[in-house]
Amino acid sequence: MHQKQRYTLTAALPYTNGPIHIGHLAGVYVPADIYARYLRLKGEDVAFICGSDEHGVPITIKAKKEGITPQQLVDKYHAIIKQSFEEFGISFDNYSRTSAKIHHETASEFFKKLYDNDKFIEQVTEQLYDEQADQFLADRFVVGTCPKCGNEESYGDQCERCGTSHNATDLINPKSAITGAVPVLRKTNHWFLPLNEYEKWLKEWILDGHKEWKPNVYGQVKSWIDDELKPRAVTRDLDWGIPVPLPNAEGKVLYVWFDAPIGYISSTKEWATRTGKDWEPYWKDPKTKLIHFIGKDNIVFHCIIFPAMLKAEGSYILPENVPANEFLNLEGNKLSTSKNWAVWLHEYLEEFPGKQDALRYALTANAPETKDNDFTWKSFQERNNSELAGIFGNFVNRVVVLTNKYYEGVVPNAGSEKHEELNLIKTFADEIGTSIETFRFREASQKLIELARRGNQFLQLHEPWKKIKEDPEVVKGIMFTALQLVAALAYLSEPFLPFTSGKLKKTLGLSDLTWDEIKISSDKFLLDTGCQITQNPEILFPQIEDAQIEKQLEKLEASKKQNSADQAVLPAQKPEIQYEDFSKIDLRVGTILSAEKMPKAKKLLVLKIDTGLDVRTIVSGIAEHYSPEEIIGKQVTVVANLAPRELRGVESHGMILMAETPDGKLVFVNTDCKDTPNGSGIS
Repeated sequence: MHQKQRYTLTAALPYTNGPIHIGHLAGVYVPADIYARYLRLKGEDVAFICGSDEHGVPITIKAKKEGITPQQLVDKYHAIIKQSFEEFGISFDNYSRTSAKIHHETASEFFKKLYDNDKFIEQVTEQLYDEQADQFLADRFVVGTCPKCGNEESYGDQCERCGTSHNATDLINPKSAITGAVPVLRKTNHWFLPLNEYEKWLKEWILDGHKEWKPNVYGQVKSWIDDELKPRAVTRDLDWGIPVPLPNAEGKVLYVWFDAPIGYISSTKEWATRTGKDWEPYWKDPKTKLIHFIGKDNIVFHCIIFPAMLKAEGSYILPENVPANEFLNLEGNKLSTSKNWAVWLHEYLEEFPGKQDALRYALTANAPETKDNDFTWKSFQERNNSELAGIFGNFVNRVVVLTNKYYEGVVPNAGSEKHEELNLIKTFADEIGTSIETFRFREASQKLIELARRGNQFLQLHEPWKKIKEDPEVVKGIMFTALQLVAALAYLSEPFLPFTSGKLKKTLGLSDLTWDEIKISSDKFLLDTGCQITQNPEILFPQIEDAQIEKQLEKLEASKKQNSADQAVLPAQKPEIQYEDFSKIDLRVGTILSAEKMPKAKKLLVLKIDTGLDVRTIVSGIAEHYSPEEIIGKQVTVVANLAPRELRGVESHGMILMAETPDGKLVFVNTDCKDTPNGSGIS
């Protein structure tokens, strides 16, 4: 009998300052879900834990932008995120939230125990203060230049370009994200976790004891330790978060990166209470394997800070592994919530109903496991249409159609006509399992497709549609083998394609099996002779049409244009003038009679314009924006009394008014009335 191994799997708590996008899915939640589903199929004891991270500065910043309270904001996005995960098939055993009472109690108790055991250093330090906003600037309330890579948009706690974690006072040229003011230094009292005291232990535990960890994780941890660890503040001056549970700490809350990972523990407690289990073995039994699924920007917190917290507390287990992924980009650019450069999960689920597995597969097949990868809508379409539909779905459909045609949907008796391809089932089950267990999910997904490809090759080799009339007994053996391969795909696809797996099991009438039970023997098969399969199964992977992809690309293009408009830098206001100065300008309506390019000048057009007063020559720098032909007959606004000026040997008598759009194009400043007579004054 299988001896169950207990696992506690955690997936990084998503910030509730916005919805979930494909970067989150590819980096954390899809690989974590594949692993959890596989372990359950293996018969292991699994607690797959997550929840919304509802504290921290980004929450308060977003709430201010939306004109609502932080609680209203987290309620809004917690609901969206939780529902999106459920609809997408992320099989958490518990999805909690850090605003829950049980979390506040757990985090407060954890802090108090460390405080009572003298694990903190209390220090008065100088921190950045915004005099206009009359408050200290914690973490993301400060932006400035990263001291390591020079990124001018680094946050006060971490640079998103190079991944370096630092303090706000380390920034060069810091500015307040609230008012834009240059902050000043003021003294404030906080509690620090002395990470430097855990440096020797961390070296022994990770650098000596976990050399099998992914190179990107191991390398980043080594870099941090080599740079020497410093005490890290675990409290902040904020009015949103878990109050520091001490009598002399008014106006201070727990630092979000102290509070958030404790959310894994409080979520496990919540799950245990709901299901009647004991939570402690999942966090305190040394036989339990704790694994954190995160993105690379969270490595320092899960491999240094949280383990140091657990070590300081003394009764908790430490992570067995932290398989962090790199970043996923979108159409060649970095995913950005603020710039709306993202594929939002809740929108995807609305716009591609029933296609959860198509996205799960595309993100797994292109997972950023060892380096940053790029998601494109065209490659997504190709993955669905060519790989899922063209290989996996095609094989299943051929086998089901032929079984219905030849045997009215009843699994035939193969007799002695079984084929060696039946051995592929155990081979691929072992190989896929090994890939999953070593966190090579992309590799595992391609082995699944390879099994379907081998099934197609098997049919092509034996051509049952040709042999059915001349040797029906041989065809029974071919179809029996093919049906076993289809059944194997139904089971082996469950971690990757849970919705497809469910449909296929229903089509074949399969009951649940463990992963090891999938590995058939010579006298035990996945589908027995005489079993009835569904005669009208639904299509597993409908084609994704070009029009659907174009719609998504248009959405991104709209975001790009909006970002250009938002980022356009307006010229500074010129020195103030009096009305008398302005009244001297003579603005008239004119019509362009002719236009030609200025020889050897890239930007200049020579225009003949009827101003109503006369026909005059005006040289204008619009040649990169308009061809001469398209502006003849165009009505324009002319500065009629501008002193003549010679440009490249041509006397220009006046100027036409132009405006510049956010994307840099020059456009004419026209009158409101069409066909206004030339010479009409503008006031």
